[in-house]
Amino acid sequence: MAAGKGTRMKSKTPKVLQRLAGRPLLQHVVAQGQSLAPRRVVVVTGHGAAEVESACAAFKLPAQATFDWEFVRQEPQLGTGHAVQQAVPKLADDDGVVVVLSGDVPLTQASTVADLVSASGGDKLALLTVRLTDPTGYGRIVRDADGQVQRIVEHKDASDAQRAINEIYSGIMAAPARLLKQWLGKLDNNNAQKEYYLTDVVGMAVADGVPVVGHCIDDALQVAGVNSPLQLAELERAHQMRQAVALMEQGVRMADPARFDLRDDTRSGALAQLNCAQDVEIDVGCIFTGAVSLGEGARVGAYCHISNATIAAGAVIHPFTHIDGEKAGASVGEGALIGPFARLRPGAQLGREVHIGNFVEVKNSTLADGAKANHLAYLGDATVGERVNYGAGSITANYDGANKHRTIIEADVHIGSNCVLVAPVTIGAGGTVGGGSTVTKNAEPGALTVARGKQASIANWKRPQKIAK
Repeated sequence: MAAGKGTRMKSKTPKVLQRLAGRPLLQHVVAQGQSLAPRRVVVVTGHGAAEVESACAAFKLPAQATFDWEFVRQEPQLGTGHAVQQAVPKLADDDGVVVVLSGDVPLTQASTVADLVSASGGDKLALLTVRLTDPTGYGRIVRDADGQVQRIVEHKDASDAQRAINEIYSGIMAAPARLLKQWLGKLDNNNAQKEYYLTDVVGMAVADGVPVVGHCIDDALQVAGVNSPLQLAELERAHQMRQAVALMEQGVRMADPARFDLRDDTRSGALAQLNCAQDVEIDVGCIFTGAVSLGEGARVGAYCHISNATIAAGAVIHPFTHIDGEKAGASVGEGALIGPFARLRPGAQLGREVHIGNFVEVKNSTLADGAKANHLAYLGDATVGERVNYGAGSITANYDGANKHRTIIEADVHIGSNCVLVAPVTIGAGGTVGGGSTVTKNAEPGALTVARGKQASIANWKRPQKIAK
């Protein structure tokens, strides 16, 4: 169900497309459903229907989708029962089980949904329930003396005694398709809200002698919904803490798990995945997006942002470094030192013991073992050999206004400070480029290349003086 307007979000973006951990809420929910290998996924849209339907086509899911997308619209929105009624024409598999999920409840675990389907067994109505300390606002599970579920009473329609019940309905159910379609056809809106409640099917199941199973879990986060920016932020932090705890249980050292984020990469479409070897250390305020791998003993300093990158064993990423591999990826070799305030862009491939210092940018370039660019430099579309020393303020001029060209710097070259290497150009092995040079032609191996104007000094020169007014 993804038709709600989400008025309290105070946003032009439909509520189900608000992001948690870099992924739209609805994408989280569809991923849950996909884990069951369904034959069909029916999305009930309403507010922002065209935008929601278009977004679904772009969803990146953990594995190749095995289902057919179907969309139905709920206009106007007259309650949860009315929403599911719109899907009835799409529920053609009378032998199947229908799982009803809410598009704003993103963190239900796939195993929980699978357990709910098992509880249904194809012949029972199964409800996902949870016990809350404060159940205000939720539909209460009413059981008989034997503990069997009899019905769900919405909070606004509940008596004082019923409001004292702390077992609530999550909004998630599994039911035999052939029975659910019959019950949906009998719904009415004789209630305080004048809406068609999906929960009324519970009483119908009891009346028909169909067993109603309450599958109760003790994890409220799995059924938490989002109705406001505050709730979204609270759910984000709870989700990130769980991810941090899972990593620490694997042995990752975190300075403060409350200041850790792992998100999908919205540009490349890569799903959030952080693989850590033994003795990895992560300082505060770090953000990881997409697929990131940290090798044994790797250390990530405070406030780094690392996306779609492989960091090898023993590498140190100093604070405030930005590594963004996007689709091309980026890699840092064993024992390399990166940062602080460094930037590695897509295609940056760094070998062992490479040093990239403060305010150095590397894009689509390969640096072989032991190469160093320690400060204030740019390497774009370059191939850099072993043990190269690349001076401060030097750049590769790789773009001629229309096309990109490559710079090749062979092994053991020394590039002086404030040089411009105008690609395409090759600096031969063991060569030296004098500081301040603009190099436009290939340099022979072992040669000293100087390309700058001759220095001139004018003795006793006086600066211009201001004219008094």
